[in-house]
Amino acid sequence: MSEFEPGTDPGTTEELTDPALASAVLELEAHAAESGWDQQASLYALVPTKDLVGKEPALAAAMGLDEASADGSLTPVEQELQVDVTLESVLEGIMWPSGVTGCAAIVERFVLPPSADGTVPEDPTAAQEFAADHPDRQEVRIVAGVTRSGASYCAMRLRSHDDQKSVVGGADLVPGLVELLRATLEGDGTEESTP
Repeated sequence: MSEFEPGTDPGTTEELTDPALASAVLELEAHAAESGWDQQASLYALVPTKDLVGKEPALAAAMGLDEASADGSLTPVEQELQVDVTLESVLEGIMWPSGVTGCAAIVERFVLPPSADGTVPEDPTAAQEFAADHPDRQEVRIVAGVTRSGASYCAMRLRSHDDQKSVVGGADLVPGLVELLRATLEGDGTEESTP
């Protein structure tokens, strides 16, 4: 359990929908699925593909990107994270430079049924142990992304329904994680801090 556990009613929040962001999030989810479960959290800068093609043509070519694929899309650029630092700690300490249009994160978490409400310990470590030991827990992979314009998109896959057809998507499925990601984009991006 963490401060960014899945929300209970994704239909109650009106959010901007950005097709480029949704496409990038779903691409990241599919990529994470290829790596399997029990992976470390990961963080990505989202940059306009046309900027990457224009400023870094060799890198873009190595990634299979060209001008034809560039218009209106975002390219995820993975950031190196230390194994012993939580994603929450990393997000609290960074601000993206202005060339970064958005960011996305991938995490795996346990979710509990509504019947567990009120029984989860307050202490974060105890809460994680409680969730890991709960007989009705579900493991979920969460991919959340945001842009400077205010758009958000999330994709979730349960380990018990581990197929592409069972991926659930929406603007604000994991509000706590979305807010942590948004906070890294606040400001004008002139102060650069990297993960």
